[in-house]
Amino acid sequence: MAQKTALITGITGQDGAVLAQILLEKNYHVHGMRPYSAVPDTARVEGLDITLHYGDVTDGGAILRLLETIKPDEIYNLAGMSHVHVSFDMPELTANVNGLGPIRILEAMRLMHAQKEIRFYQASSSEMFGRAPAPQSEQTPFEPCSPYGASKLYAYWMVRQYREAYGLHASNGILFNHESALRGEEFVTRKITKAIGQIEAGLRNRVSLGNLDAKRDWGHAHDYMHGAWAMLQQKTPDDYVLATGQSYSVRDFLAKAFAVIGVNIIWKGAGLNELGINKQTGQTIIDIDPALFRPTEIHNLIGDASKAKHLLNWTPRHSFDDLVTEMVQADRIVQNAAPMKYGT
Repeated sequence: MAQKTALITGITGQDGAVLAQILLEKNYHVHGMRPYSAVPDTARVEGLDITLHYGDVTDGGAILRLLETIKPDEIYNLAGMSHVHVSFDMPELTANVNGLGPIRILEAMRLMHAQKEIRFYQASSSEMFGRAPAPQSEQTPFEPCSPYGASKLYAYWMVRQYREAYGLHASNGILFNHESALRGEEFVTRKITKAIGQIEAGLRNRVSLGNLDAKRDWGHAHDYMHGAWAMLQQKTPDDYVLATGQSYSVRDFLAKAFAVIGVNIIWKGAGLNELGINKQTGQTIIDIDPALFRPTEIHNLIGDASKAKHLLNWTPRHSFDDLVTEMVQADRIVQNAAPMKYGT
């Protein structure tokens, strides 16, 4: 079988790095597109046998030229403005990158369609469901509650338009929250595990968080990127939810994460005055910062991945406990633990 070529946008992020390693193990020739930055941003993919190209999903001409040069068999669009809270402060940028970015890739594919069929994966998001009742599946009506969710929903519908109007092999992966030791420090899960490592090492006293009662369906990035690959191996393009079917609150994540280092938490107070206390020492290690609350909050996301299980033979291999333990261990300074690329 001829070696396949894949292009990953957003390759320097968590999902891009994990997917690149998966594809290399499957004997792909992997190309990655990344925007120019004066600050090195390739730490997650260092040592991988990939080819990097400067480019941006806001530049349609650069995308077309890149596709004509490398002629990929598969494109995984993982690029995006991915921080939900920040999307409220930067709604126009969020729309340009998350909403219009995928259209620029799809347009380039349409122009090349007579030359070669390219299979396209769009990283959609559970944030598109917003406040829709749980559990959420491919049939659940969307109710986004943020500029981020709205921008992803626009891209989702445009993927379907290009699939139906032009016959492109384009699929949406509606992925629920997925984490790993490679998660960016701006995300709440990694913020927690990094803080725990610093607290254990005596480098800080506490961690400040927003809504502790928000619930998410948290899975492992490695499982979810395997699912993304599986979508593009199907003869017919389609849209799939990937999720664990279990929901945990930020409070639950905190309790499990601190338990990894042997700390039990006692909760005192309520609302903005709630504190998390180290049961063994009586020290306050968690407090609430009102600035970290979203203007509109999603309270509970639980995915129903029955379709992916049936058609893709996909099920998550990592449990919630596995995920939390891996992330905490990777951030434990006292152990001098090297960050893991993904769970194996």
